[in-house]
Amino acid sequence: MNPAPDATTPDPTGPASAGSAAAGSDPTGSGTDLWVERTGTRRYTGRSSRGAEVLIGSQDCPGVFTPGELMKIALGACTGMSSDVPLARRLGEDYPATIRVSGAADRDNEVYPALHEVLELDLSALDEATATRLLTVVERAVDAACTVGRTLKAGTAVTLDITGTREV
Repeated sequence: MNPAPDATTPDPTGPASAGSAAAGSDPTGSGTDLWVERTGTRRYTGRSSRGAEVLIGSQDCPGVFTPGELMKIALGACTGMSSDVPLARRLGEDYPATIRVSGAADRDNEVYPALHEVLELDLSALDEATATRLLTVVERAVDAACTVGRTLKAGTAVTLDITGTREV
């Protein structure tokens, strides 16, 4: 997926103006910077250089997503986007779909040991053989193109650099 045409234009309110030119920068060259700013106790706003925002916080904060919920939403959205072309081709451009993602956290180890997705579709207009073929194509499309799902299945290296300033 290509970034928005203006995604390479730096956002003057983005991470570079917040104190560090490297903060949130995307070394992959996709052109979108991402960062999270603290807005209160266990409350943050996630931002992108394309102007998107998402409210993040702990489960007891109203109106926010938890980081784990955002991971699940990212997985569901990636599945939906990866399956969109074959489904639209067979079901029509305006087909309804819902992807539900669930999985309980293992709080002793602070991991989600398993995530489960359910892609809900109306296949009533298709005969059984056509529906079966379509579902096979959709599974292959998701397996091949859902970056989030592929990353979660493969695991990934995560690094953390911590920078700070002190007045001398």
